[in-house]
Amino acid sequence: MDLKQAKNMDEKYIFSTYQRQPLLLVKGKGSWVWDSYGNKYLDFFSGLAVNNLGNSHVKIVKAIKAQASIIMHTSNIFMTEPMLEVAQILSKHFGGKVFFCNSGAEANEAAIKLARKWGSENGEKYEIITMEESFHGRTLTTITATGQTKYQKGFEPLTPGFKYAKFNDLGSVQKLITRKTCAVMVEPIQGEGGVNIGEISFIKGLREICNGNNLLLIFDEVQTGIGRTGKLFAYEHFGVEPDIMTLAKALGGGLPIGAMLAAPAIAKYFKLGNHASTFGGNPVCCAAAKAVLQTIEKDKLLDNAARLGKILLEKLTGFEGKYKFVKEVRGKGLMIGIELEMKGANIVAQARDKGLLVNCAADKVIRLLPPITVKLSEIKAGVKILDGIFSQIQK
Repeated sequence: MDLKQAKNMDEKYIFSTYQRQPLLLVKGKGSWVWDSYGNKYLDFFSGLAVNNLGNSHVKIVKAIKAQASIIMHTSNIFMTEPMLEVAQILSKHFGGKVFFCNSGAEANEAAIKLARKWGSENGEKYEIITMEESFHGRTLTTITATGQTKYQKGFEPLTPGFKYAKFNDLGSVQKLITRKTCAVMVEPIQGEGGVNIGEISFIKGLREICNGNNLLLIFDEVQTGIGRTGKLFAYEHFGVEPDIMTLAKALGGGLPIGAMLAAPAIAKYFKLGNHASTFGGNPVCCAAAKAVLQTIEKDKLLDNAARLGKILLEKLTGFEGKYKFVKEVRGKGLMIGIELEMKGANIVAQARDKGLLVNCAADKVIRLLPPITVKLSEIKAGVKILDGIFSQIQK
């Protein structure tokens, strides 16, 4: 199939809800992908932080094939070994119980429901404070939780019970608390909002505010979790633990799986029949997740993400003084944003044409999400491409 045919089929048969890039990708391996014409691209987008172990990692592929040949699906009224094993691994690191679903939005829906269930039994509380510029998903309730009106427009009336505070502003959070508040929900690092990093004092302060007001603290780690920041979970950088945490994206290594984790004292508020997911905990997806988690530990990929992330950040930080249109470079591990004085869509297109796939968040932030398996030579190659593009713009 050539690109023209693909475009025609896409327009004819698929909803136009995505701004497609003019590529028909047919193969991926490690940090690289290939299009239908055989062109090779360095993938610093990683399927939007999904392919943390790169494309078609051999251990993930092996686990998927093995599980698919045994049992592919069963109802959650039965148990399967992959589901139990992944829950055990996650609980070992987090210290709570796990609810499996299929995506980040579903994981956040589960977290919101659990928080409200807890609130209903602890003072009839239901309001949740989230942050401006946050992103929590595309369902009706999670776009309401998302503190960006552009995602909400046209879908009113929205789910009631959400308030929006300023990110990194504890006073803004404190002012919104009422007797109806049950939780504060935050991304430790805002991805879609522009790679905005939570200050240590802010994240720790949220924990203190929640403790002092009998509120739950929810961390949305859909994008930041599973090694992206150089830690298995981003909250480990801040020295605090949430009551509820959500995961998805990289957990399945390319297969759809989400998870909502909660401390045992909070998890108990979900009782028989309170929540469910037909495909949640799917054996094949869980086999992939198990391979992801085991590979990260065995291959010391957290160290790789931290080390190469530091190198990438240092190289890109040099752009701040070199190019007048670069406002700020910020990041943690291999989650990095280059904030510009102009819109970044043109840079994304130029990078693609030169063999590098990146993304633009919040209109003006070039977002880089290389796989945590990335090599130093690939980091250097990516920086060289961006440096060349920025040099041409500066002229």
